[in-house]
Amino acid sequence: MKQPHLFTLVAFTVLLTACATSTPTSELRSAPTAPAPTSLPSSTPTVVPSATRIPATPTLTATPFPTRPFLITPTRGNLFPFVLPWDDASASVANLSTWIDKPAGKDGFVIARDGHLYAGSQRLRLFGVNVTFSAGFPRKEDAEKIAARMAKFGINAVRFHHMDTQATPNGILQRDARTLDTDQLDRLDYFIAQLRKYGIYANINLHVGRVYPGLPKWDTMPNYFKGVDTFYPSMIEMQRDYARDLLTHRNPYTNLRYTEDPAVVLIEINNEDGLMREWWNGSLDEMPAVYADELTRQWRAWLRAKYATNDALKQAWGIMDEPLGAEMLTNGDLLQGAQGWSLQLIEGARAPAQTTNEAVDAKPALRVQVQQLGKEAWHVQLYQAKLRFQQGRPYTLTFWAKSDVPRVISVNAMQAHDPWQHLWDTNVALTKEWQMFRFVFTPNETDDNGRVTITNLGREVGTYWFAQVSLRPGGLLGLQPGEQLDSLNFLRKADFGTRTPEGQRDWIRFLWEVEDKYWKGMYQFVKDGLGARPLVIGTQVSYSPAPLQAQFDVVDAHSYWQHPRFPGRPWDPVNWSVNNVPMAGVADGGTLPTLALGRVEGKPYIISEYNHPAPNTFSSEAFLLLSTYAALQDWDGIFAFNYEGDTRDGWNPERITNYFAIDQHPTKMVTLPAVAALFLRGDVQSPASRMIAAFNYDAGIERIRRYGPNLGADAFGVNRMDTLRLPVALTLNAKVSSMSPAPSIANVFISDNRQLTWDTGSGKGFVTINTPRSKAFIGYVNKRVIDLGDVRITPGATMQDWCAITLTAIEGNDFKSAGRFLITATGYVENTDMGWKNPEKSTVGRDWGKAPTIVEGIPAAITLTVPASRVRVWSLDERGQRVGLLAVRDVNGNAMFELDGRYGTLWYEIEIQRSS
Repeated sequence: MKQPHLFTLVAFTVLLTACATSTPTSELRSAPTAPAPTSLPSSTPTVVPSATRIPATPTLTATPFPTRPFLITPTRGNLFPFVLPWDDASASVANLSTWIDKPAGKDGFVIARDGHLYAGSQRLRLFGVNVTFSAGFPRKEDAEKIAARMAKFGINAVRFHHMDTQATPNGILQRDARTLDTDQLDRLDYFIAQLRKYGIYANINLHVGRVYPGLPKWDTMPNYFKGVDTFYPSMIEMQRDYARDLLTHRNPYTNLRYTEDPAVVLIEINNEDGLMREWWNGSLDEMPAVYADELTRQWRAWLRAKYATNDALKQAWGIMDEPLGAEMLTNGDLLQGAQGWSLQLIEGARAPAQTTNEAVDAKPALRVQVQQLGKEAWHVQLYQAKLRFQQGRPYTLTFWAKSDVPRVISVNAMQAHDPWQHLWDTNVALTKEWQMFRFVFTPNETDDNGRVTITNLGREVGTYWFAQVSLRPGGLLGLQPGEQLDSLNFLRKADFGTRTPEGQRDWIRFLWEVEDKYWKGMYQFVKDGLGARPLVIGTQVSYSPAPLQAQFDVVDAHSYWQHPRFPGRPWDPVNWSVNNVPMAGVADGGTLPTLALGRVEGKPYIISEYNHPAPNTFSSEAFLLLSTYAALQDWDGIFAFNYEGDTRDGWNPERITNYFAIDQHPTKMVTLPAVAALFLRGDVQSPASRMIAAFNYDAGIERIRRYGPNLGADAFGVNRMDTLRLPVALTLNAKVSSMSPAPSIANVFISDNRQLTWDTGSGKGFVTINTPRSKAFIGYVNKRVIDLGDVRITPGATMQDWCAITLTAIEGNDFKSAGRFLITATGYVENTDMGWKNPEKSTVGRDWGKAPTIVEGIPAAITLTVPASRVRVWSLDERGQRVGLLAVRDVNGNAMFELDGRYGTLWYEIEIQRSS
């Protein structure tokens, strides 16, 4: 049992507690003061909130519970311990459980109507979390506590993820990877029943991480056979068996099968899967014959159905056989050393290069020794620029290469200027022996300033050798000698460039149809074969084109700001990094525009995985930013990934346990009530104007052929940054299109409803939220004063010159009326004795530190445009209970009070009393 942490006390003659609620403000020990503010701007116009399943003004009863002294001494700088109890669901201003209708499904099955989710006659938004591995099967004595605590924070959905990845006790399958484990299934049933009771819907994922038993693997295969399991029959059959066993099982605690339980809101077919995506990444190129033969069989059948004869195929594909022209590279044979070549090193990468006579026949070679990595694999790359490429013309690239251990690198032709678009690319598998590589390709665009790049050398420390590099115009495109309808093999990505554009289009059309057949077949199996009444998702639009996923009931997407990077072995717990930078106000909008561009008009849209992973010290912004722009875009669900850490040691580690877990991450958890208000309650309104781009099938095929399978609205004309000001979507109705001009203010993106500002701030960016019931500042302080109508926020100096401050009306219609309000003030966060490995604080390796987590106390002056006599402010403990009253001063007729690290808290409660 972990011992509770102790707070160091400040020596005061009298300690104030939350019980002293009757004490006049003037009698309290004075808090630090700030300069008197000047007059405030007029209040924000009233905006009618959108209809949701949440009451507008829930009634909460706060019970004073002094668990510690009012004032503390921070342990280091402005840091102090702050741990949220894993099982707390006590009533407080921070408890939003009354915002959730109970039980889940009480109005029948959730349906999709008019592009949104509905429970009964009312609009439903989902604010959810993922539970993964063993967390999907908590002990029965823990299940209700977990459900109650989730409901406290406004969570109304749980996505059951990675249930199939590991065998029991971390998963639902037995060791044979086929049979459901009855004990695990019983725990799952009980947990879902408890969630149901508290108004929390279930989102059940089918295939996530199971490696299909008894089938061959290969070194460069995609995770969990993704891509392959969309066309290989026995894998599809195993997916159906698992779906049947799980979904038609009867839950003894509800007496319902999951196919007939209205508390199951979503069923997801196959997480992060797509045939076109995996093929484009080159991960299918080296498939064992058993898979390659099956894909080849289907490819030949497709070709025979389209082309009756070999002559028809030859006429359609054509043959372009251009003799090789003059050498385009300077010193490709390396006889003049490294002259003409550039070795690009970025973000601290170090890789000395020198020429040697180590190539075949003792010819010169360039040896590149990667000694220190940058932040990305491409931060070490070898290139030669000032090359001219002509679209549609063949080029032949040859070179010799090896590495000290087998590695995969990339080679491309690309623009040598902004926007650095790839004109052609492929992956190359190196071994310890010299190999000669030859690629014929045609660029997807004409460019007079291009370059050839050997890249992704910075994936891990090691040595590479390159020799006899040649690039010449000319080569053979189209059908190769001896190829006919019955002899064409499946097209490897590495060989894609050897085909004419029409041959490439045929291959993309074929992949599209194979993937389409899979998704349609699985949907029909679940809905018709199993009789499932919940809504069904296929996979995420960044993995499978949006038009294919729009055939399902709901469209889904995933994104992470600064996802962990593993330069060596995937998921290596020692060799990894998380770029430690904030997203608020970044120049390209971060994750949000890409997510917005994936929406399909007329379909409910959810984000079922999102996070700003630990140990990012700015990560309290994560769900505030997501919820804000999800509300602006009028999406239907957002899910944090994920809720828990490693539950094998219980649910109460009292520290941040890994990259993703939020349940013990204090600066993320305390923001969730604000998140619920912004998104669930609809405090941020969606503008009436929309930006709609029309999808065209032929244009989509061409886009995939040239750039890959991501088909968002930006592929059809939407400006990425417009997503920060109004809703956007892709319509499948080519006759419907609506566009509007880009924002007129450079580097400042103001939403059309005037409630949100995304300001890039010349590298010190920030975001403001200004609605009648929610106010926030997120970003670099930079000596700013933030006027938000009825509220003024003046942040003080912080450890990172950065903070996230929110004010949320829990009861009340605005910040001038009577009501109760929650403040959160978050910034830097780390575990005790966290083992930072560099000054940038981008990695701790295995050394995540110990309990308790420590947080930064954010100093700020808050001014409300109401008399000080009407305002009382309390600091809150980790359960959200009142601890002590803050001093509230009258400044020019306005109420002003100050937040401070000595209060030892991340959140505060305001009460505005009725005027006399």
